[in-house]
Amino acid sequence: MAQRAQLHVGDALITFAEQELLPELSIGTDEFWAALQTLVDEFSERNLELLEERQRLQSLIDAWHRDHGQGTPGSYRAFLESIGYLVPQGPSFTVSTDGVDPEIASIAGPQLVVPVTNARYAINAVNARWGSLYDALYGTDVLGDLPPAGPYSEERGARVIAYARQLLDDCVPLESGSHLGSLAYRVEGNTLIVTDKDGHEINATAPVVGWTGSAEAPSGIVVAHNKLHVHIVIDREHSVGATDSAGIADVRLESAITVIMDCEDSVACVDAEDKALAYRNWLGLQRSTLTKEVTKDGSTFTRRMADDLQLTSHEGTTILSGTSLMLVRNVGHLMTTPAVQDSAHNDIPEGILDALFTIAAALPTDGSAPSSIYIVKPKMHGPTEVEFACDLFGRVEQLLGLAPNTVKIGIMDEERRTTLNLAECIRVAASRVAFINTGFLDRTGDEIHTSMLAGPMIRKADMKAQQWISAYEDNNVDVGITCGLVGSAQIGKGMWAAPDLMADMLETKINHPLAGASCAWVPSPTAATLHAIHYHRVDVAEQQSRIANDPTRGQSRLEELLSIPVENDPSWTDDEIQAELDNNAQGILGYVVRWVDQGVGCSKVPDINDVGLMEDRATCRISSQHMANWLTHGIVDESRVRESFVKMSSVVNTQNQDDEAYTPLTPDSTAFRAALDLVLSGTEQPSGYTEPILHARRLEVKATP
Repeated sequence: MAQRAQLHVGDALITFAEQELLPELSIGTDEFWAALQTLVDEFSERNLELLEERQRLQSLIDAWHRDHGQGTPGSYRAFLESIGYLVPQGPSFTVSTDGVDPEIASIAGPQLVVPVTNARYAINAVNARWGSLYDALYGTDVLGDLPPAGPYSEERGARVIAYARQLLDDCVPLESGSHLGSLAYRVEGNTLIVTDKDGHEINATAPVVGWTGSAEAPSGIVVAHNKLHVHIVIDREHSVGATDSAGIADVRLESAITVIMDCEDSVACVDAEDKALAYRNWLGLQRSTLTKEVTKDGSTFTRRMADDLQLTSHEGTTILSGTSLMLVRNVGHLMTTPAVQDSAHNDIPEGILDALFTIAAALPTDGSAPSSIYIVKPKMHGPTEVEFACDLFGRVEQLLGLAPNTVKIGIMDEERRTTLNLAECIRVAASRVAFINTGFLDRTGDEIHTSMLAGPMIRKADMKAQQWISAYEDNNVDVGITCGLVGSAQIGKGMWAAPDLMADMLETKINHPLAGASCAWVPSPTAATLHAIHYHRVDVAEQQSRIANDPTRGQSRLEELLSIPVENDPSWTDDEIQAELDNNAQGILGYVVRWVDQGVGCSKVPDINDVGLMEDRATCRISSQHMANWLTHGIVDESRVRESFVKMSSVVNTQNQDDEAYTPLTPDSTAFRAALDLVLSGTEQPSGYTEPILHARRLEVKATP
């Protein structure tokens, strides 16, 4: 480490800042480090006070549950109000956020979340603005089965084409007839004219945005529907187009409208080297310079960010973005980082570091003023913590010479105190808020931890059927609409966690746009393309208008939100208890072993039934808190927990046996001890978060020669 201002800064971070970040900006090196010093001086103590308030409230809630159990809804609510956990509801208001890009303000569509430390994944994600519907259908189980091994199957290809033609009927409807069996496509003015299977020319009702090639014989046509674009690619020389009656080689859907580059739950950043990598990739994405050498099927190529799509239109030239609009997720208020230490060699709050570096990396190199920089802020507990984040962003704006409210905030509604006070959280960010969403996983982890002493929780698989969950999902949309987010900000829903089960996703995730959500998280570019279908079949703006005018919506749901998922009659059989233990232990071990040993913050981890699920710290938080709860209430004892972990370590070892980088779990391995710590120390962890234990164990592994 070396000294910068009065701070001690890791060498990797200094190298990144002084050799890569700052040279193309009009910010001097001394000025930059002085800005970080100012932020540390002004916000560190306040950050600590917020964490102490969390602990004060949790201690009072624990004591109340010891004395009252679950209590009655009225008494519980009165208690939460008396301690300041529930804050008074202010008068109605409308957010005033301005300068928001249409991808956030008015276009409904899929949203990807990707670990920013993985350059390949990050580039793939930002390029997922456009996706091949043909590839998504051919390579997944959406058609009812998986593709056969070997070369291209014309039979499967024909099924793909038929599916795509039926989708065109939905999103590029004709005045009469169908795209099925169509023979030709051309453009006249801004009208798409289709020659149907009987040779009749029929106008499409969706307007043409532009085309490539000639209007009479285009090589590509882009039309608009529900504010999304559909790109019909025509090439009779292409292997697929040659077999198609109209020469259509592909149908490309505008897919991941926005992407969150994640510095938080899906990464494992524990020191200056890790933080520098995250910031370097974010900088490369902002400057369109990030590349990655990729070897696939025996050939090596360079993956880079996609070019924009240039089209001819009846008005001249039209440019459509080839990449997704990017947001960046900073860490929450809890963690400190050894990447930078203050003058007394104390680790500084990591969120302060993230704020300065991610905002600076998003600045244009030509000296122009950015219109908006979007930062998603996770794991905030209530309006005071949201206000802190807004004040921090405002101070960074001042230090970097940005206009007020340049930095927009995404409020993740994933902690119980935020859910219950959501309108007040939005109020304090009314000039900045550009995003709210529901995050079922972290929200469940916080539900368990907050109510740890109320009683034994229901089995994990039963959690989604609980009253508080449906109230939580509806409340988020209702409050967002009531506070005027429509037209100014995204109202989002959470992740589909099974990237291989696309047929199931296509069947169920349509519920997110139907619920009035303008975006929802997906685990891959392929999933984004398939989820885009839902936004063609559902007009989200109409759904939001219906909800806004529904007298049964928008009412207080506090009693439902405060219903605690305790099992009042925990008469589970011994086999049911063991199955729950083993399921949780296997999931924790499968995730933690990659996090601690390999620094992988998010990956597809096989569950106990070998179904690949996208796991990050949120899923680990649920499982560890659930086991800690059953241990607290005597459903299981410590010896049984340990036995389950030992048994499940063999399962996880077998599941990872083909990974050359994998170190097998043993009771003495660092990863095993980390996983066990998450449960045995679960009630002591702040808000039940997994970060303190994971970071400590990862640093232990990195320090081992």
